Amino acid sequence: MGGVLRAEPVWVETFAGLRIDRFAKLMKVVKERGGNGPGGGRPWRLPLADRVLLVAVYYRTNLTMRQLAPLFGISAATVCRVIQRLRPLLALEPAPRPVADVDRLWIVDGTLIPVRDRTVGASSRTYRFSANVQVTIDADSRLVVASARPAPGNEADAHVWRESGLPATAAGTTVIADGAYLGTGLIVPHRKRAGRPLLRGQEEDNAEHRRVHARVEHTFARMKNWKILRDCRQRGDGLHHAVQAVAHMHNLAMAR
Repeated sequence: MGGVLRAEPVWVETFAGLRIDRFAKLMKVVKERGGNGPGGGRPWRLPLADRVLLVAVYYRTNLTMRQLAPLFGISAATVCRVIQRLRPLLALEPAPRPVADVDRLWIVDGTLIPVRDRTVGASSRTYRFSANVQVTIDADSRLVVASARPAPGNEADAHVWRESGLPATAAGTTVIADGAYLGTGLIVPHRKRAGRPLLRGQEEDNAEHRRVHARVEHTFARMKNWKILRDCRQRGDGLHHAVQAVAHMHNLAMAR
């Protein structure tokens, strides 16, 4: 059975959302992390480039493994084995430590991602079974700096932030967030209290805060072009690996 998709520019750009030079960088990272090694069974039917493309296409399109199999000329079981083997290797690189003498501004927010795994998500305010994923971006480059492991979708953003490990990553960096992170030590908008309208300067601060904070919402919108983040069927660590891989591919697509 011959496949249709191969790691060629027309297929990579159409189905993975990456230019071929960016895809080459992704493949290089996977290879350096041992992606070309044995999978613990029979030799791979596909070369590494096609296997990386398969995982990227899976995340981009959210097709089922049975649908992907004929596109690559392999069985659904092999598709599953490729995804299970490579998905941790596409993860986002750890963020560099902040430099004390350089002004940096990061933005954090959470987004709800529908999931099927009842051990990962919970019924949330969207009336769907979802997981809360916290993501930190750099305000200037709009690249993803770090993402936390998914938490149940009914947990508050402030609680998920405290438990996520992201505060340690952001130590020494100015981080802004929306009003849901009140009491976390992050920079949040001024709150309007009963009988005490905001001062003009506070209104102006809030307007500027909204303008800058919108960048993380735009990042979520771009990341959700990878449709795995609109309805994740993966179980266990599958959503965590998907978020990390999508963040990595988003950064590659955005890089200049």
